[in-house]
Amino acid sequence: MLYWALVFALIAIVAGVLGFTNVAAGAASVSKLLFGIFLVLFLIVLVMALLGVTALG
Repeated sequence: MLYWALVFALIAIVAGVLGFTNVAAGAASVSKLLFGIFLVLFLIVLVMALLGVTALG
């Protein structure tokens, strides 16, 4: 479960870097949207892992 939390966190960080800097100026809005989505997924999976839920395991 923590594996998925780390995967979502990494994807959120990469999307955030691409969206909030000028690296991918053409796709900034998409990157910002993906950052938000994967940040929320990271938080949900992290809370599930801390509570001991093993649905994704």
